[in-house]
Amino acid sequence: MKIGIIGIGLMGGSFALDFRSKNKNSKIYGFDNDQKSLDYSIKNKIVDELLSDENCRHLDFLIISVPVHYISNIVKKYLNHISKNTLVIDLGSTKKSICDSLKNHPRRDQFLATHPITGTENSGPMSAVSGLYFNSINIICESNKTRLDLLEKALKLFKSFKMKIIKMDPSDHDKNIAYLSHLSHISSFMLAKTVLRKKSLKKNIFDLAGSGFESTVRLAKSSPETWTSIFNDNKSNITKALNEYIDNLKEIKSLINNNQKDILLDDLNKINLIREILSGIKIK
Repeated sequence: MKIGIIGIGLMGGSFALDFRSKNKNSKIYGFDNDQKSLDYSIKNKIVDELLSDENCRHLDFLIISVPVHYISNIVKKYLNHISKNTLVIDLGSTKKSICDSLKNHPRRDQFLATHPITGTENSGPMSAVSGLYFNSINIICESNKTRLDLLEKALKLFKSFKMKIIKMDPSDHDKNIAYLSHLSHISSFMLAKTVLRKKSLKKNIFDLAGSGFESTVRLAKSSPETWTSIFNDNKSNITKALNEYIDNLKEIKSLINNNQKDILLDDLNKINLIREILSGIKIK
């Protein structure tokens, strides 16, 4: 089996490692705009060779793992080069703009929009890890527009990774992910910004920061290019989520400022129910 990967960072590189673990005799072609990343990937056998206009015509899958504002144009370009037996799959964290831009493409049925819910705060091919995709959730959008034989081939691949497949409308995906992923990244970036602006804190982060700070600010180490692209692409949903988040921040600020300890305690107890949700316990 032959696959190509465009964007050999954490996600693309890890996909290559997981694919090879299940397809020992596979051939993996790769491309990245960053020459150092590409050289590293070939040297460390994450990919075998450079992806070209010639070898892209013989692929089973072409995986697109780049900042979301590049995805549509790259997919369109390669849909015009690949054979009829190749499926293009994107791994982007937003889906509506991508699906909308491709809806009238004559080879739309050779594209599958996906969003694997996995990753780390690290970036670049040196951060690629085996097993990143195994047992993860994979959201698929508009699979009914993908040619059935190619879709079945993709689902077989995802099954080999033991992924849980969730089918979702692109608009619903972007709304939900704004709250469950994009907002948490913004919160992490802004917490880091707040601390870094306090010179006294900045000097003592290493000595004074506990595990709570470290776990909350972890996402601020994520790729700025990747997340700038995501925030801009999903701005209407993120803005709505931010407005609600800001309202809640103002509310807790008021409770603290006015010494409303009983109300604050009651509020925090209600919020604490998130523990049961994340533990998989159904709340009546």
